[in-house]
Amino acid sequence: MNLTNPAELHPLQEHESKDTKNSMITIRVATIDDVALIRRLIAELAEYEREPDQVRTTEADITRDGFGANPQFRVLIGEWRGEPVGFAVFFHYYSTWRGPGLYLEDLFVLPDFRGQGIGTALLTRVARTAEQEGRVFIRWAVLNWNQPAIDMYKSLGANFLDDWRIVLLTGEGLRKLAKEDC
Repeated sequence: MNLTNPAELHPLQEHESKDTKNSMITIRVATIDDVALIRRLIAELAEYEREPDQVRTTEADITRDGFGANPQFRVLIGEWRGEPVGFAVFFHYYSTWRGPGLYLEDLFVLPDFRGQGIGTALLTRVARTAEQEGRVFIRWAVLNWNQPAIDMYKSLGANFLDDWRIVLLTGEGLRKLAKEDC
């Protein structure tokens, strides 16, 4: 049996829940032992987003920034029948218009496991975290060509801010601006 493909998993057994998708999905908080897995999922996401050469973070960066003395982000791992197949990376975010929220940096499920409810389960856990922490929104971006994700987010009630554009200042542009006299 190949656990990497849900289509090849054995059929529902008599003693298993009738709600097969939910009974096969586990969402858990990542630990430092998951750093190599997180880095691999980041690479898989970059490949899916057609930007494999843009990933700069290393396992050492993830260890320091996610599991060090001052964590900059949190990670949830989505598992299908005990096998890690997806993740959500998120962190605190503040809007001067809305107040405290969470920013969902990455939500990714391996292609062979999509349509099983894992992405929704991950996003549900992020939403639950927001509610428990008194945060009033979750913000994230989606590539304009990723129609399956767009459809999922719409079905969950997400609003799209079509009039806004994402801006990124990095590399030489960042260094040059930082040197400007004020």
